[in-house]
Amino acid sequence: MKAAELRQKDVAGIEAEVKALQKAHFGLRMQKATQQLGNTASLRVTRRDIARAKTILAEKQAAK
Repeated sequence: MKAAELRQKDVAGIEAEVKALQKAHFGLRMQKATQQLGNTASLRVTRRDIARAKTILAEKQAAK
């Protein structure tokens, strides 16, 4: 997800997005552990998406 899309959401929406991304990342980690993950780059992408969402969330909370 792009940063511009995240900035349009409210705090609750971003928190929900972070939870969804963390759940997806956990699933990818389990697939990697069981040798079912074909595209290991997706782990890196989801990890960075989580960091991006958390950064924007912190910015919004600090602005309040």
